[in-house]
Amino acid sequence: MNPLPGFRDFYPETLALRRHIFDRWRAVARRYGFREYDGPPLEPLELYTLKSGDEIVSQLYNFVDKGDRAVALRPEMTPTLARMVGAKHRDYKKPIKWFAIPQLFRYERQQRGRLREHFQFNADIIGATDVTADAELIALAIDTLRSFGLTEQDFVVRVSDRRAWQRHLDELGIPVDNQYAVFQAVDKLEREPLEKTREKIAAMTPRVDEVLAFPKDNLQELLDHLGELKKFCRVDFKIVRGLAYYTGIVWEIHDRKGELRAIAGGGRYDNLLKLISGVDLPALGFGMGDVVLGELLKGRGLLPKLDADLDCYVVIADETLRNAARTVVQQLRDAGVAVDYPLSPAKVSKQFQAAAATGARWAVVIGPEEWPSGEVTLKNLATGSQERIKISDLPERMK
Repeated sequence: MNPLPGFRDFYPETLALRRHIFDRWRAVARRYGFREYDGPPLEPLELYTLKSGDEIVSQLYNFVDKGDRAVALRPEMTPTLARMVGAKHRDYKKPIKWFAIPQLFRYERQQRGRLREHFQFNADIIGATDVTADAELIALAIDTLRSFGLTEQDFVVRVSDRRAWQRHLDELGIPVDNQYAVFQAVDKLEREPLEKTREKIAAMTPRVDEVLAFPKDNLQELLDHLGELKKFCRVDFKIVRGLAYYTGIVWEIHDRKGELRAIAGGGRYDNLLKLISGVDLPALGFGMGDVVLGELLKGRGLLPKLDADLDCYVVIADETLRNAARTVVQQLRDAGVAVDYPLSPAKVSKQFQAAAATGARWAVVIGPEEWPSGEVTLKNLATGSQERIKISDLPERMK
């Protein structure tokens, strides 16, 4: 039996990488004053069709449950956030700065950097209208990637503005009803042949060349608010974000080599909360997936060395001392030290091999010479140096 296509098994070493990514996400978000939240992985289907229309159903894992309710595994987190904030927005001072790390599900074609499930770092600001909020989110995304060792040589933030695009299309006389189709065509400009993009735009307006001249807006105010971090950014009006609910500044982060899908993307969606919950609050946010980020870290040689989280391994040199060894193990664990030991009799050499395999930093040898005097042998498994030490001093030494 294998996992379903597009789904992953997380063995200890791959789970350690996932935990490493999550830890960095959480650490940087909290440094920026964001609070963590979560919601249910199963939601009413209407929550997603309300935002994206019935066409999204083909991309979802959806079914009718035993209560005859149409439900779906969450494909994104923003609708859940909008529902939650709408329900209790009076309980929180504005702006609300929240983040989440949900597992998301989409039934779509697998490709490099995209599976049918992934984890995503979502960060959103609710109740802020100033461009400083847009700068804050972009800065958070940049600093998150920097925390993994990535630099401006590795990624670029491509910034655009849907309002500039709307002004551009209005000036060209393109009806509002046709503008979303133009956005969709431009959004796929770098993923489809140029002629196909031109055909899509031509179906909406004959002024194809003028549409592809792009808006003229330097977004200088946003860049000024980013300070030194603006060196990571580039104004690029090929970025429009295909989703209909974006209303202002939008952006995506891409690797400089152009080998991967977007690493992160987001923008302002000032009308979505009102659509979903009836509460009229401005909002903006972004998402960063673990699959593409993992590919990028691997490609740049930045995957961490993920050893077992073990402080020491207790070696039992004489089986008559097994009960004594268990006492030492329990004392160390009570003191917060991560400890393992052989569960069945084994040669001392085999125990040291097991200690090395666990990645433990220390071996504590319980032997017949040391034990009667209340001592053990402490061996540094990295350097090979060793010393005798009082059992009572072990917990502090381990720390």
